Amino acid sequence: MLDKLEMFIAVAKEEHFGRAAQSLGITQPTLSTGIKQLEEQLGVQLVFRGSRYGGLTPEGQSALVWARRIVGDARQLREEMRHTRHGLAGQLRIAVIPTALTWAAKLSARFGERHPNVRFTILSRTSIEILSMIDNLDVDAGISYLDNEPMGRVSTEPLYEERYMLVCGASSPFAGRASVGWNELGGQKLCLLTPDMQNRRIINKNFIDAGVVPEARIESNSTVVLVANVESGDWVTVLPEDIARFLAAGKDMEILPLTGAGRGHVVGLVAPWREPHTPVLEALLTEARRMSVLKR
Repeated sequence: MLDKLEMFIAVAKEEHFGRAAQSLGITQPTLSTGIKQLEEQLGVQLVFRGSRYGGLTPEGQSALVWARRIVGDARQLREEMRHTRHGLAGQLRIAVIPTALTWAAKLSARFGERHPNVRFTILSRTSIEILSMIDNLDVDAGISYLDNEPMGRVSTEPLYEERYMLVCGASSPFAGRASVGWNELGGQKLCLLTPDMQNRRIINKNFIDAGVVPEARIESNSTVVLVANVESGDWVTVLPEDIARFLAAGKDMEILPLTGAGRGHVVGLVAPWREPHTPVLEALLTEARRMSVLKR
């Protein structure tokens, strides 16, 4: 039944039989047959379907919770047995908000020194996508905001608190100053992250608290694009300090603290709520706890 539960999870995630089959590397008829067999075994209809996918039935919604739990438990069992025989090994998949990618690199490097047989896949995603990927078992953990928007039932380890900085060129009127007020950025040529990013929603609120309507003339889901625009013209951007210093290193630009509105938000490791965690994930949470710059 386990393979059929994984098919069901894929259908619920993709909301399309063809895409779900492709994600699993199987044919669509094989997928459809597997879902029908699962429905027969459970004695209920799980999916509304006519000529195309029509959503989950109420029974399907309930079954999805159990399917994720059972598949997660099965994966945990495999991890436990592998750990018993070979120690910590395997693959860790982590989804990370773009502004925390430098911390993902620090965490994976530190973890890799202690556990060299564990491999990492690190993906850049929005905070909403990260929670969805954790729910759908697409990743093992995430690095995201812990205190700004609802997260549901997850395990967390705080890593650091964001401090927002203005990134500007060396010829900018702001260059050479000790700090810049949020209220001074009205009318400036702003390039910012896209509105689907939680960081942008935080920055927008800080602008509004300072009495400024945030108007970005350039938006991107890439922090690299933002800094590249600052480097190539008279643009300015706002980024958390760690990623700002990393991207601006060696470039003819300045990084200045922003003052007068808002506060930083805590970013940390997010993992599925499960007791106990797999050995690899428990070790990752422990490493995050060691690295944290925040006092618990």
